[in-house]
Amino acid sequence: MVKSSDFRQKEVVNICDGKRLGFVCDVDIDMNTGKLNSIIVPSGKLFGIFGNKEDYIIPWDKIKTIGEDIILVDYS
Repeated sequence: MVKSSDFRQKEVVNICDGKRLGFVCDVDIDMNTGKLNSIIVPSGKLFGIFGNKEDYIIPWDKIKTIGEDIILVDYS
């Protein structure tokens, strides 16, 4: 069983360009089914305080691999 807090300790890397997107700050879960819809990674430095970029919202189907300390995604 995986807890949502386990995702917060993992760094997210985009396999398309090798860019480190950051660490998971939140997850979107469908409360009716209990399924994880997406993970959310802040895009700006210092939790989005500086800059006007939107957070990365990565759908579950774009997650390719979840490792011990990293999540690989196909995010274009």
